[in-house]
Amino acid sequence: MHEAEVLTDPPSLSPQASCGFYLVLRDAGFALYMSASQEHVREMRQLVFKTVAGAGIGEEVAGSAQLVASELVGNAVEACGDFAPLVVDIDAGSEGVTVKVHDPDRDRLPRRPGTELDDDQAESGRGLGLVDLLTSGWQVTRTPVGKQLSCRVDHQGGHRA
Repeated sequence: MHEAEVLTDPPSLSPQASCGFYLVLRDAGFALYMSASQEHVREMRQLVFKTVAGAGIGEEVAGSAQLVASELVGNAVEACGDFAPLVVDIDAGSEGVTVKVHDPDRDRLPRRPGTELDDDQAESGRGLGLVDLLTSGWQVTRTPVGKQLSCRVDHQGGHRA
């Protein structure tokens, strides 16, 4: 019986599952498989902040990573609709925080923003501009089951020079 205890993962790293929400924790990050509901997005935002700040990186970078993840998830919801299956992958490393969001629509690709960040009249179109501002750049990769947007928030305050 004691051998089984040795073979299992530590409780903090065991996957956590509920309807439309499957979380795999790692030492300095996580992979979250979720349907894009308001509740799941809210939980994802909290998880990003707690994970990054808990890795000792700092609250400013944690806030930037949280905002970046939210914007990428928002773009995925815009492309695929509410309750779309998404994967949010966060890794807090020595160079920065890697944020990846995977959605199932490989054909609807994001475009660089055409809206200025300080345009008070714009109701949308600022998301990727914020990602540009807060990261060292972003890229899109088509995958066999959709596309993945990935970027990195650097430790130097989370902003690009």
